[in-house]
Amino acid sequence: IGLSQMKGGDKLYAQLIEQTTTLPLEADYIHNLGLSEVARIKGSLEALQAEVGFEGTLNEFFDYVRTDEQFKPESREWLTQDFYRIGEIVDGKIGDYFSLLPKSELKIEPYDVSIERYSAGGSYQSGAPDGSRPGTFYFNAYDLPSRLTTGNVTLYLHEGAPGHHFQISLAQENTDLPAFMRFGGTTAFVEGWALYSETLGYDMGLFDDPWARYGTLQDEQLRAMRLVVDTGIHSKGWTRDQAIDFMLDNSGMTRTEVENEVDRYIAIPSQALAYKIGALKIQELRDRAKEQLGSRFDIKDFHAQVLNTGGLPLPVLESKIDRWIANGGG
Repeated sequence: IGLSQMKGGDKLYAQLIEQTTTLPLEADYIHNLGLSEVARIKGSLEALQAEVGFEGTLNEFFDYVRTDEQFKPESREWLTQDFYRIGEIVDGKIGDYFSLLPKSELKIEPYDVSIERYSAGGSYQSGAPDGSRPGTFYFNAYDLPSRLTTGNVTLYLHEGAPGHHFQISLAQENTDLPAFMRFGGTTAFVEGWALYSETLGYDMGLFDDPWARYGTLQDEQLRAMRLVVDTGIHSKGWTRDQAIDFMLDNSGMTRTEVENEVDRYIAIPSQALAYKIGALKIQELRDRAKEQLGSRFDIKDFHAQVLNTGGLPLPVLESKIDRWIANGGG
């Protein structure tokens, strides 16, 4: 099932890694990075379990959250209103972190019932470049008893503001950029930004609620496990069952969810690496700027630098931020 088991597959996988992440990373490095991140996030989940006073194993804790009625959405309308509620809270805080805001408004609605069964948990559809049509954050309301409200905050931050809505809208609204920068972009940047945006929930106080924090840790764990499993399958000879067992042991995902994920990694080598690699690079650049600029560091200026030139390859973004730091920020 893995590329490394095919003639020339190791070279193809190396090429795909660089194409997807825009970085010349080796599979072993990514695999070990993933193992480190999985262990760190699992530790945070164990600490959260202790914080809420749940007695039992970590997997029993996952089962509790997955099955308890308090974490089930009441209705499609309730879900819609909850996302708008989260959006209002974010809107009230966004000015502390962003000076550059999109003109396009953000609409929130469930997928049409004709397509929801086979749609993702959420997605973003860009608005018109001139702001005349709003961007839309779609969420999935199919089979509500199978869905959890713990991930609502994270999903909004990723698909809505300041995730895909900000990044995509600001790029296409910037008419000073050539078309390929306004409407293009690399997966590592686009998905990396959206995943980085989830972490801003900590800065905004949105994850002071332990159950919202549970949701974001589970989502972050998925992205970390992808680093381990994708490289495991395509570089280390992992079997499908090995990959499934690893994900079940380290997260609260169901077997069906895990099987779907693993089959995706088998079918599309390296694509799933982009999320975590991109987010870690943006966080690394933020930490570097904060350390080197000291009191001159302004999070709003940093975010403007990241977002005002479209979805760059990560080495180009790094060079840009390094020049910004060398010039004193601002």
